[in-house]
Amino acid sequence: MTERQSSGARREKDRPWLMRTYAGHSTAEASNELYRRNLAKGQTGLSVAFDLPTQTGYDSDHVLARGEVGRVGVPIAHVGDMRRLFQDIPLEQMNTSMTINATAMWLLALYQVVAEEQGADITLLQGTTQNDIVKEYLSRGTHVFPPGPSLRLTTDMIAYTVSHMPKWNPINICSYHLQEAGATPVQEIAYAMSTAIAVLDAVRDSGQVPQERMGDVVGRISFFVNAGVRFVEEMCKMRAFGRIWDRVTRERYGIENPKHRRFRYGVQVNSLGLTEAQPENNVQRIVLEMLAVTLSKDSRARAVQLPAWNEALGLPRPWDQQWSLRMQQVLAYESDLLEYEDIFEGSKVIEAKVGELVEESLTEIERIQEMGGAMAAVESGYLKSQLVSSHAERRGRIESGDEKIVGVNIFESTEPNPLTADLDAAIQTVDPAVEARVIASLQAWRDTRYQPPFNHPRPCKALEKLKEAAKGTGNLMEATLECARAGATTGEWAGALREVFGEFRAPTGVSSAPVAVPAEEGSAMAEVRRKVSLTARDLGVGKLRFLVGKPGLDGHSNGAEQIAVRARDAGFEVVYQGIRLTPEQIVDAAVAEDVHAVGLSILSGSHAQLVPDVLERLRVAGATDIPVIAGGIIPGGDAEQLRAAGVAAVFTPKDFDITGIIGRIVDEIRTANKLDPLTLDPLEVPA
Repeated sequence: MTERQSSGARREKDRPWLMRTYAGHSTAEASNELYRRNLAKGQTGLSVAFDLPTQTGYDSDHVLARGEVGRVGVPIAHVGDMRRLFQDIPLEQMNTSMTINATAMWLLALYQVVAEEQGADITLLQGTTQNDIVKEYLSRGTHVFPPGPSLRLTTDMIAYTVSHMPKWNPINICSYHLQEAGATPVQEIAYAMSTAIAVLDAVRDSGQVPQERMGDVVGRISFFVNAGVRFVEEMCKMRAFGRIWDRVTRERYGIENPKHRRFRYGVQVNSLGLTEAQPENNVQRIVLEMLAVTLSKDSRARAVQLPAWNEALGLPRPWDQQWSLRMQQVLAYESDLLEYEDIFEGSKVIEAKVGELVEESLTEIERIQEMGGAMAAVESGYLKSQLVSSHAERRGRIESGDEKIVGVNIFESTEPNPLTADLDAAIQTVDPAVEARVIASLQAWRDTRYQPPFNHPRPCKALEKLKEAAKGTGNLMEATLECARAGATTGEWAGALREVFGEFRAPTGVSSAPVAVPAEEGSAMAEVRRKVSLTARDLGVGKLRFLVGKPGLDGHSNGAEQIAVRARDAGFEVVYQGIRLTPEQIVDAAVAEDVHAVGLSILSGSHAQLVPDVLERLRVAGATDIPVIAGGIIPGGDAEQLRAAGVAAVFTPKDFDITGIIGRIVDEIRTANKLDPLTLDPLEVPA
């Protein structure tokens, strides 16, 4: 027996997947330093997080950017910022993922220009622009333009990269955010595949890519998938994804080369399931979720990025990100995982579950195609309402205890946590002064971009050319590159296209969502409904009115939607106008609708600026009797400051009992209106 054949012999290992950390904050300079540190620690690719103004096409000094600059990512306003972001990082040797969608074409243009300045051969550039606008309409909320023009931007980018940047992945179709918005595995597969079909149909029908090159298009499309803690089901989901993708690309587009038909995906494991309560439990959750996308060789992710254990508390520190990177490295380099073929091949259990997911997903894909495809299903509100409903059902299962979350609704007792003993030191904080510095730098750029050492041509002509191109049917990438080389800013580029394409406010899905928690006699919901009804009677109104507001650019609306749906089911008349509102617009609506309470949902960290602004505007409007409730990822110190400023109540991810939250809002309405606390008696409830 040879050494290779012996049971104790070491097997040759497969090459590990790309290991990334989703990172970027404050400024281009600070993010560049972080990237270089992470690469030195063994990270094998970059994953760039952009701040919300950059994602939504605004410059840092726009009114909607207030409080958002550098919060959830790095602000990139022009080619000078992009130069600083990648200083001393050779882009020709890098694999860079950029989480950017509505402004993906603009950021890719800036990236290409900086690579050219470095002397890179752009045909060798490797990486991914996320560029999936459909899931922005459904879950993440950084969309700008209507579906038609957005699909055109995506199509133009794909056609351009196939010809000029053949190693680049121009789109990363995302089911990740769909799961965070409530999608079941079947919905996650079906909605992502429907998006892919819409994109491929558009590229094929545009005439920009000849039929014989459609294999190159399919071969460069990748997916960004979520992996939850139900890791057997999640692994089966990945196998189902691969089978459906192989079938769709072969049958619908005639792709014969199996390499082109391979399901290529990267993954960020589930941040939705990370808890603020007993956050140390998030470590094992992250590890289990990583196993879902690495254990099976035949459906193994090509790139993995893991969240940090403390993301439900605030912005992770570099040390926290290092911890998550080390989880991947231990699995890849210390375990024997990469020495074996697929360990699930031949499993009857796995095969049955995969077959079930494939069958149900194909049925849902066909339903969407009958509606006219993914874009039509977005505009009709079908996809959004389905996600809101699924999310409401999941929340109901958690609140009832049918779905167990350790440390949240089971095994809640805990020893003191040394990791969070000093909570202010357990997360990264962004210096509030950063925003002023970024704005000053932006203003200096506008004033000096035509002068040495930059010597950019004035961007006016380039922006006019962009608008003319947008009014026509030609590819917009060359005009965008010209704007980048002319020193135009993110807000100027997006503003030019807004003039031509307009903007889009996506359906909220709230009004059509079914009742998730019935008000059965004796239930918590029945008690809250009584409180709402009695309080409306005491105030002499037909119904209590509750405004749910999303100030700033935070588009993660899942929590706000669930509060709105539950308040509606409790008997409130709910005013919810969707995302991306200024404090002024929220207060104007509160006064015009004569509401009894205002709820503000912010997950991006801008609560410290925006919530006090709403309070002050209500005071000026003479509406101090309207209690303001705040919810989101709000550290304890910030919550104390908000309450001191006049906020009636603050709720964070640990407050999972939505029905209880609605009851608390009723209590705050009674307090604000000087009504006595309720001692509920069913006989008091008005008919």
